[in-house]
Amino acid sequence: MEQGSGLRLVEGAVPDTAVSEVLLMSAGTGAASVGEFRRIAHANLRAGVPCRALFPDSARLSGTARALALAGARVRTDTEVPMEALVLDRESVVLPAERSGRGCHCVAAFRLAGMVTATAGLFERAWRTAVPLGPSEATEDEMLTARERDLLMLLCSGSTDESAAAQLGISVRTVGRMVADIMNRLGARSRFQAGAKAVDRGWVPAGYRMTG
Repeated sequence: MEQGSGLRLVEGAVPDTAVSEVLLMSAGTGAASVGEFRRIAHANLRAGVPCRALFPDSARLSGTARALALAGARVRTDTEVPMEALVLDRESVVLPAERSGRGCHCVAAFRLAGMVTATAGLFERAWRTAVPLGPSEATEDEMLTARERDLLMLLCSGSTDESAAAQLGISVRTVGRMVADIMNRLGARSRFQAGAKAVDRGWVPAGYRMTG
């Protein structure tokens, strides 16, 4: 292929040296190339390069996710992870690719600025709403339970306490108690301020605000 295209189709080992950062997204598809992504993440962690990794919630108890966390990666999980991808230093992105006609699993390595920016941006959006895997990612006081996160998202999307309680299957009194606890942990004096601080902390996506 053309040298100036910024694209290489690679079989076997992938160029794996990062200097500043590794971002890993694993959607749980079972693609053979994802094992290579995890190998690269571990290699860079051993070299002292920071790594952040996203896995689906179904992988919270998997050895793969926990092994990365124990190796020093910051690991979070979400209901769904948008794609399988590896971003190195925000300069290159590696994606799974299957070469037609041969059935072999390969990877496509891009150095296209637009592709790298889009993939890293997708990672960051998913990261903001994902749940930390364990204490290495956040202190106990900074972590949200799944129900607390769901409540925050409902309230920041405009739901009333009554509506949120009905959707979560809890009482309105429980909603009030959960909100008061979240506000206390955030050091917020109002729900509006709590919404702003929740966005700053990455508990809910930018653009959301609690009212009331």
